[in-house]
Amino acid sequence: MSNIARLFFEQARSHPERVAIIHGAQRVTYGELAKQAEATAAGFMAQGLSTGDRVLVLVPMGIDLYRVVLALFRMGAVAVFLDAWVSRERLELCCELADVRAWVGGWKARLLALVSRPLRCTPIRLRISPPSGATTPLAAVDPDQSALITFTTGSTGTPKAARRSHGFLARQFEALLDELEPTEGDTDLTTLPIVLFINLGLGSTTVIPAFKPSAPERFSAGKVVQQILLHGVDRMTVSPIHAHMLADHVLRTGSHLTALKKLFTGGGPVFPGEAQRIVRAFPDARCTIVYGSTEAEPISSINAAELVGEVSDEGLCVGRVFHRASVRIIPIADEAIFPMSSGDFDAFVLPEGLVGEIIVSGAHVLASYYNNEEAYRRNKIIVDGVVWHRTGDSGRLSKGVLYMLGRCAQLIPHRDGYIAPFVWEPRLKAIDGVERGTLIGREGRIIAVLQPARGVDRGTLISRAETLCPFVDEVRLIKELPTDPRHRSKIDHEALQRNVY
Repeated sequence: MSNIARLFFEQARSHPERVAIIHGAQRVTYGELAKQAEATAAGFMAQGLSTGDRVLVLVPMGIDLYRVVLALFRMGAVAVFLDAWVSRERLELCCELADVRAWVGGWKARLLALVSRPLRCTPIRLRISPPSGATTPLAAVDPDQSALITFTTGSTGTPKAARRSHGFLARQFEALLDELEPTEGDTDLTTLPIVLFINLGLGSTTVIPAFKPSAPERFSAGKVVQQILLHGVDRMTVSPIHAHMLADHVLRTGSHLTALKKLFTGGGPVFPGEAQRIVRAFPDARCTIVYGSTEAEPISSINAAELVGEVSDEGLCVGRVFHRASVRIIPIADEAIFPMSSGDFDAFVLPEGLVGEIIVSGAHVLASYYNNEEAYRRNKIIVDGVVWHRTGDSGRLSKGVLYMLGRCAQLIPHRDGYIAPFVWEPRLKAIDGVERGTLIGREGRIIAVLQPARGVDRGTLISRAETLCPFVDEVRLIKELPTDPRHRSKIDHEALQRNVY
């Protein structure tokens, strides 16, 4: 049976009384969630939904979300997800690209449908509330049948849709199990939706913290620490911004989370100084930083304690390459790279130690996109039938250890090499009076852009930045540097380039 949902339903049969998800005052056992998902799948089918239909899921993170998605997987339908912060215009474009036949959501989604023609014209509108009574068997699906489509949307261009089949999700499940090393008895607190699915397939209990995915910076670390203590959380899998906020709270208040034995963070950079705070805050936990992307998770990882001592002028150490992945470094280029033979590929790859674009292959690496040939050509290299994914990140390899230098598009040509703003950002931030800082290239000039703290003398900051970075042509101060909407841990260079003149 290739249906990825079988992992959960097998756990539900083996441990029906075990708590599956805790969300605020709500909790549901594996047995209860399985019955609800079965009934929901039957209800969806009664409303005209069929195997293979694509369904836009507009349900916030919580128990209902996982009940709905398990129901869709159970009947062989395809769950379609958008980023929580997406604009209405981009939502409508994604609906058209995915050719969704139905959407499911609550009252907010129904209000949106009043003003959104694509939602209003979607043939089937499904309700979140679970029906009672009938059930439906687990659908037999082909391993290559689509299970999940996730759009990662910028503000321009055609949205890029990652298509995950049931077989691919199984391979990703196995890869992440290797990296996270969870056990059935774990109680995990996570802000990452895909990790909760892994927990459901394993039989772990998951606590959903009090936070809003569309506003990751509005995260009450104090409330989350209370949840950790209340529910005996022994594993935590969170975005870097949440790891930092929790670490700062623990260090400030003197809290002791002795039950916490594992902490995993990924999705954004963690620099040595930040890793040191995490290690100090959670001395009883093994703290791991995972590097990956939407298309390839994980690529590498490093223990936070090891990162503390890995200070390098040539990139951020993101650890040893994951044993199921192959990583190479290739010359940086904007254009698509045509299929090639193994011999040509070996000659094309850069020697160890040189800086270029990081590419990765492996069974857990996404091989295609949905309805976007342009994204496929731009992001994939085919070598004798093997798919290599171009991450768009720059880096270098040294004895199996990967160092990252930020996005290729952000590197600034300088003399015979590059200046990597990514490497300089923590140094600029370390200047007394600077909240955030980075470098941009503009018409052959290098500009340091700083976000000053309140009440700091502007002239003093400019002088300090010029001393630290003698190669810059100009220092500019702006009120706020934009950050990525997903994790709020990386400076959004595309937005910054549009806003700095």
